[in-house]
Amino acid sequence: MSDLLDLSGRVALVTGAGQGVGRQVALHLAAHRASVIVNDYLIDRAQSVVAEIEALGVKAVALRADVTDLNAVKQLAKQGAEALGSIDILVNNAGSAGATPTADARAPFWETNTEAWNSFIGVNFYGVINCASAVIPSMIERGRGRIITVISDAGRVGEKGLEVYSGAKAGAAGFTRAIARTLGRHMITANCVAIAATLTPPIKAKLAADPNRLKKMMEKYVLRRPGEPTDAANMVLFLASEASSWITGQTYPVNGGFSFSM
Repeated sequence: MSDLLDLSGRVALVTGAGQGVGRQVALHLAAHRASVIVNDYLIDRAQSVVAEIEALGVKAVALRADVTDLNAVKQLAKQGAEALGSIDILVNNAGSAGATPTADARAPFWETNTEAWNSFIGVNFYGVINCASAVIPSMIERGRGRIITVISDAGRVGEKGLEVYSGAKAGAAGFTRAIARTLGRHMITANCVAIAATLTPPIKAKLAADPNRLKKMMEKYVLRRPGEPTDAANMVLFLASEASSWITGQTYPVNGGFSFSM
């Protein structure tokens, strides 16, 4: 199994990789010898992760881009390929309400407007489409590739107060299933990882502000602990590797038993 997880010679692009799950995914892939293009909206965060990767003796480059901007994403892919080589692995991790949310995430959506909705739809749905469109032509040309999209359990089961976000994540999952069918003949796989409450910096900040929040939150989880970025990164690593070469079009929940499905 260890040889199947060896990503030597592979180049990965991880979006939103400056902190949280994205950072851990970038470090996981680098630990298994992939070169990593670390994307974040804030370049200083990306550069910090690159320093961690380079300390492992692996090549990496930090590139700023807003994934909601198709031209910026195409330039990101071009610059990353010029620096490290053609992109073999795309991890669509950038999410939430994007870099500049325009409304309270829990406000009833009918009390907001399209500008607020686009904060979620732009990064969680169009961001996935933009990044996929930027890397797929090269993957087809070389006859290989891995596309992994980090979604949320909200996109699988729906989340009260997060209707637009849930819809955007569900859309990203549907898009991923469709491209899995389209790209399979080119030996390109496309899968999703659906995560639930995970200890990213924003979640940690909310828990620090309300000590009772964690206990209440965990009442919905069979495994009574929040997820760690490593939990999600382990699944992404598997889907990025040769160990998953006969898996495509699937969504894998990494959610501590928040929801079950067949």
